Amino acid sequence: MKQADSADCKVRDEAARWFSRNRDPEQGIDERRLFESWLAADASHRSEYRLLERMWIAVDLIPEQRLREFCTAEVRPLPVRSRRRFLQGTLAAAASVVLAGGATYVFDPFSLRGESYATQLGERRQVTLADGSTLDLNGRTRITVIYSADRRLVRLEAGEAMFGVTPDKARPFVVEAGAGRVTVTGTRFNVRRDASGVRVAVESGRVLVVGEQGEASRPLLGGDGVRVAADGVVGPVQRIDIASITAWREGKLIFNDVPLAEVAQEVSRYRELPLRVVPEVADLRFSSVFRADDTNALLAALPRILPVKVRTLPDGSSEIIPF
Repeated sequence: MKQADSADCKVRDEAARWFSRNRDPEQGIDERRLFESWLAADASHRSEYRLLERMWIAVDLIPEQRLREFCTAEVRPLPVRSRRRFLQGTLAAAASVVLAGGATYVFDPFSLRGESYATQLGERRQVTLADGSTLDLNGRTRITVIYSADRRLVRLEAGEAMFGVTPDKARPFVVEAGAGRVTVTGTRFNVRRDASGVRVAVESGRVLVVGEQGEASRPLLGGDGVRVAADGVVGPVQRIDIASITAWREGKLIFNDVPLAEVAQEVSRYRELPLRVVPEVADLRFSSVFRADDTNALLAALPRILPVKVRTLPDGSSEIIPF
């Protein structure tokens, strides 16, 4: 066997092993990151793995009787150089599949890829996915959606999103965000990712949250929330005010007796430059409702509500200090 053929076989075997391991619903985040590192290491890794993904979905579309014919046919070993051409040919043949009743479903397995969506500062966007699930994206949010035959995967790379998941027990809906992973079959929940970690809030349904350390929360139900720290440690499940947490969907910021430090962190998400707060007043409690697109109104109101004032720093950002 030539050296090039041997290298091709090695990559193909590695892709097959990763494909099998990625079908395991108990796969940990550490292993998932190892896979992503392997995938990013070389274009040939991505090519072989995507070929397997397309093959998997294509086979799902072949009628059962036709599959039986494939399985009972005489098997003859193919030369190494022919195996990849065989896979590609099988995928091409699967592009047009005859279904029960004589209808033809046209499917191009080579078109399978992740779809990316993003929003800018102050922008909100709703996305409806192929299965009817909906994603509401807050400002400064980036996500990638990858649907396959056995899983619906969304990667929240930055920001915040509200998920309305269409029930499908055969295909779990998985959200990967930083050091946390959320798995559901059908529910409504909010996920926010920032430098401190990931926060999950459930409006309805049932959600399981797993951290990078392998810890899992107890199942979250409507009105439950949990935080996964940046190091993957899952915090305790708490009762939350889901209406306040998801008020951003209506362009509102609702604060109910929260520390000023938390107010500054939230407001910063809606401003070009961050809002800071000095430690002396960081623990003051604050309650009010403001428009998310007018955070200047909030800054103007603060000195009338709390013993503080807001000053502008040389870099143009704002800081809350004692009055």
